[in-house]
Amino acid sequence: MTTDTLDDLSALSAALPGIDLVPVPQAYLEEPRGRFHGRAVALARPRSAEEVAQIVRHAASAGLPLIPYGGGTGLVSGQVAPTGAVPLLVSLERMTAIREVHADEALMTVEAGAILQTVQEAAEAAGMLFPLTLASQGSARIGGLLSVNAGGVNVLRYGNARDLCLGIEAVLPDGSVFHGLKRLYKDNTGYDLRNLLIGAEGTLGIITAATLKLFPRPASHATGFFVVESPEAALRLLSAARNQLAEQVSAFELISGQGLRFLEAELPDLRRPFAEVPDWTVLIDLGLAAGIDGTEALETLFATGAEEGWVSDGVIAASEAQRQEFWAVREHIPEANRRIGSVSSHDISVPISRIPAFIEEGRALIATLGDGSMRLNCFGHLGDGNLHYNVFPGEGRKRAEYESLRGAVKRTIHDLVHAYGGSVSAEHGIGRLKVEDLERYGDPAKLAAMRAIKAALDPAGIMNPGAVIRTS
Repeated sequence: MTTDTLDDLSALSAALPGIDLVPVPQAYLEEPRGRFHGRAVALARPRSAEEVAQIVRHAASAGLPLIPYGGGTGLVSGQVAPTGAVPLLVSLERMTAIREVHADEALMTVEAGAILQTVQEAAEAAGMLFPLTLASQGSARIGGLLSVNAGGVNVLRYGNARDLCLGIEAVLPDGSVFHGLKRLYKDNTGYDLRNLLIGAEGTLGIITAATLKLFPRPASHATGFFVVESPEAALRLLSAARNQLAEQVSAFELISGQGLRFLEAELPDLRRPFAEVPDWTVLIDLGLAAGIDGTEALETLFATGAEEGWVSDGVIAASEAQRQEFWAVREHIPEANRRIGSVSSHDISVPISRIPAFIEEGRALIATLGDGSMRLNCFGHLGDGNLHYNVFPGEGRKRAEYESLRGAVKRTIHDLVHAYGGSVSAEHGIGRLKVEDLERYGDPAKLAAMRAIKAALDPAGIMNPGAVIRTS
């Protein structure tokens, strides 16, 4: 802590009596991939929406930038500011209450600092399901997840975070509180501020609470790992699964052999479903109604795939423990990736029917860059068109050797995504990392409208400046 920082903290404490203000722990100034490091005058930890409003009103009058902070799991530097005016971090970590659960209305209201896993457990205790599921659910917070409109593995069946939210409470840039926690499935009274604030990444306000949709818990689950001949075969199998099982298909994940080889090298103790690594596999998860035999359903699907030549091998989980082992394989791929260190990672989406062609064209383009040694690990949510299309150093080599190629790799993949009518940010948001990408590939009319909305709601530019919209 420098003298200047201590002076700033002292001045803030005087201006915001009663607010919990502390020096910023280093962990709050870093993001998971380690590419960006931020600065902040202090960490504010409000206990209520009114305390958040008090902070925002002071910031608006003082011209103090604010960065809302959730669980710190974001991957596009939305939570850290390496440049610009030094901000105040506003963490919702003390606002964790499950305010109410209404199982008969299939909804619950929670504060923005509630951990996703805690929300899932509260829904389960009420005999219901909150289906948002992702690898960081033990640390990601509801406010942050809504702020980036998070996806996860169950989007195929239940939708993104936006689709799971009925209403929000938020503090707007002038310090007023938007009381939008109505327990209504229909409310057609003008502009939808809820959906404007969801996905805005804290640039239009700070979400302090949310009313979330709940769903009936499936009577049973069935999970299978199938070896498929190609992404095209996986796509055909997905279509067959939907035809046979309709909305009972909860997740359908495409996994490349490279991802399994990374797991073998970096996490050798993790049990894998196949002794020899296949080129392509799919992980299928079913959430079933009462009276349906999940094993029989997956066996029928496998038989269809085998008869058509799409599937050559497979294993169906015989117990809940084995089901969790299957999912552990999928969920640990990002950890293996992190240990190896990517040259460039891409959270992209393209029209589902074009995924096979995109994968192969992208692979061919990457092979033309540098000495052709880079490796591709493609995996993701085939059912909603979202791929994690990540490029890694050649075997036995380090990421630093390819640093000069990083920009070219990213540009090559994102240009291809754009040509395919896709998105360069499927579920992670824009943050600060992808501001230039949004400007390059975004629709001009949309960008103009976004800038106008930002200027209207946040004329002082204090809300997460530099994220999503470039600071002029």
